[in-house]
Amino acid sequence: MKSRFSARKKPSDNVDSAKNTSTTAVLITNLGSPDEPTTGAVRRYLREFLSDRRVVEIPRLIWLIILHGIILRIRPAKSAKLYQTVWQDDGAPLLSITAAQKVKLASKVKAHYGDKVVVDFAMRYGNPSVSSVLQKFQQQGVEKIVVLPLYPQYAGPTTASTFDAVSKELQKWRYIPSIHFLNTYHNNPLYIQALVDTIKEHVANYGKPERLVLSYHGMPELFREWGDPYYDFCHETTKLVKESVLESNLGFTEEEVIMTFQSRFGKAEWLKPYTDETLEKLPEQGIKHVAIMSPAFSADCLETLEELIHENSEVFLEAGGETYHYIAALNDRDDHIDALFNILKPSIGPTILK
Repeated sequence: MKSRFSARKKPSDNVDSAKNTSTTAVLITNLGSPDEPTTGAVRRYLREFLSDRRVVEIPRLIWLIILHGIILRIRPAKSAKLYQTVWQDDGAPLLSITAAQKVKLASKVKAHYGDKVVVDFAMRYGNPSVSSVLQKFQQQGVEKIVVLPLYPQYAGPTTASTFDAVSKELQKWRYIPSIHFLNTYHNNPLYIQALVDTIKEHVANYGKPERLVLSYHGMPELFREWGDPYYDFCHETTKLVKESVLESNLGFTEEEVIMTFQSRFGKAEWLKPYTDETLEKLPEQGIKHVAIMSPAFSADCLETLEELIHENSEVFLEAGGETYHYIAALNDRDDHIDALFNILKPSIGPTILK
């Protein structure tokens, strides 16, 4: 008779070791996109996104009435039209860029760790889902998982929500591998340097703007009052970028590098100053040439490609501005991949290959 106390098998016990040599998995994540730029696909995406308690923190019953009674009836069609303006042959820009980041990061990881570390990516909302990729790791029998949400500045609605998704899946597992969750990299030196390098390249190609605007994704002011450190992390990133820019002999003064917040939603007060209102007022101050970038986005998406490039440029130009440039997100630049590897390496462990 078998003992009721016999050892439970780990997932790796059921994996053919000749086919799988990875002991560590790296998971990079981003927010996500609808599967198609259609009203139905956008509605499914928004339902998942806006049902997250980390994203909307008003009383549940009231919010569900608003969400299903108003927002999901109106917003999907409008958002679908916006997605159609940025959609590419290989899908949503955020998805294709994150996939490219994964390929480059996996190549760099392989050069240092061989086949002992596998790299994949997931989206917090939509596909590929966090749960599906974690289940893939489980089938591969990995002993350690390192999770890096690609949000440089920690925030509850983004980074903490990703932790929720990881935890929800792991609660179903009999055997839990070692988990390393990286929650912020807003002050990582290589990340800061990559941002500054994009500014240098822009100035070399287009000249120095009269104002360099660092526009971060917005957040309700209440979240800050409740203890979310996002604003402070954005402020520190701005401070470090500004210091490096001032030391780079690009001709900027301290007042010419400014921080703003975009993408507010609803009538509540959000983090200030607002990007659109700032851009609207600059021409009144004699500012005719601006360049704008968003250090909060690790990859270009609807909020940068549509909002920053089109909506906010119209605000500035219609107010009397003359020259408006958008500096692209770090995307899959080599210096960005170097920064991500630098962030991950302490959690992965010592280099295996010599």
